[in-house]
Amino acid sequence: MLELNETLEAAYSVARQMYEELGVDTEAAIHQISQIALSLHCWQGDDISGFENNGEDISGGLAITGAYPGKASCPEELREDIEKAMSLIPGQHRLNLHANYAETGNQKIDRNDLQPEHFQNWIDWAKSFDLGLDFNPTYFAHAKAKDGFTLAHPDQGIRQFWIDHGIACRKIGEYMGKSLGTPCVTDFWIPDGFKDTPADRKAPRLRLLDSLDEIFSETIDTTFNKDAVECKLFGIGSESYVVGSHEFYLGYAIKNQKLLCLDSGHFHPTESISDKISSVLLWVDEMLLHVSRGVRWDSDHVVTWTDELQAIALELVRGNYLNRVHLGLDFFDASINRVAAWVIGSRNLLKALLMAFLEPTQTLRQYELEGDYTSRLALMEQLKMMPLGAVWDYYCMKVGVPSEREWLNEIKHYEQDVLSRR
Repeated sequence: MLELNETLEAAYSVARQMYEELGVDTEAAIHQISQIALSLHCWQGDDISGFENNGEDISGGLAITGAYPGKASCPEELREDIEKAMSLIPGQHRLNLHANYAETGNQKIDRNDLQPEHFQNWIDWAKSFDLGLDFNPTYFAHAKAKDGFTLAHPDQGIRQFWIDHGIACRKIGEYMGKSLGTPCVTDFWIPDGFKDTPADRKAPRLRLLDSLDEIFSETIDTTFNKDAVECKLFGIGSESYVVGSHEFYLGYAIKNQKLLCLDSGHFHPTESISDKISSVLLWVDEMLLHVSRGVRWDSDHVVTWTDELQAIALELVRGNYLNRVHLGLDFFDASINRVAAWVIGSRNLLKALLMAFLEPTQTLRQYELEGDYTSRLALMEQLKMMPLGAVWDYYCMKVGVPSEREWLNEIKHYEQDVLSRR
């Protein structure tokens, strides 16, 4: 280990000098990345199963493929896996929970009756690790969501059930925020939509509008809970029409000053959410980003080192938006080690942000203002070959987290010692 650390320090020393030549302070960049808190999504650890045991399929246009061994089957196992993942991700982060991860003992509690007490174990656990919690109502995997509609359902009784669920979840989010001393972001996403061309696009959106207004009618202090609404282009079973489209929620968020959630897997494959950030933040105070990776269609693949990931990070840093944007991950892959999936996705997002902190943005802007687009392009291309990896590995070493060449060995040992015995 000592020899490896010496190698990492030597590589960092060279990298630091190279960045200094561009006017970039690597120590400042390392400090900035250490302040970033990602919200890890609990549902990667058990394939969105949750703990209701209601026998319902996932539904809602969501699909999990693969059957990699070691899936968490109870709250204790899931928390153990999350702890392992977080030990391999530099920084202090958060956890994002779905409502179907409530712990109700032997009682059958339907979603419209959920209370903060059903998440007390999660809150106590988060407090012991000094973690913040975020939250999501669960509008899928339920008998009252089988036909693909919830808050926009034409049946008033079904619609009211889901309204009550949303009201309950805001109160749970508020309780989490009060208990942990950091605001909980409660994100509303619903699967409502039609597989084929609808005859009436207006009525479902009017119903959704009324439902949301009722859910949000009670004022909750944003010190404890921040509401977010999440748009989607299409999904399995809603290929032709989604009620909660980007335009619908953009308008709703602006009018009601809610957080708009943009998910990088919820748009057309050629559409980039990085380009939307600067426009949206002209009209709302804060945003939520669900960083994912769509492949051809609306899918949630593990976040990898893509052009779009780098573009998102650059936009956040160039615009000085990180104090207004909440960062969460949203993917689920059961074909690989689930703990490794968390680590890969999280580390990639953090590396992209570190890359952005290491950019000589002011120099690039000056070239742009002067109309020297040749120098702007040349410097952008030069930055792609800069030794980002050496700075990243040094940061990991500095905070006691395995480097890129080390962390997978930790996962392999955990798989052998823990996951394989489940």
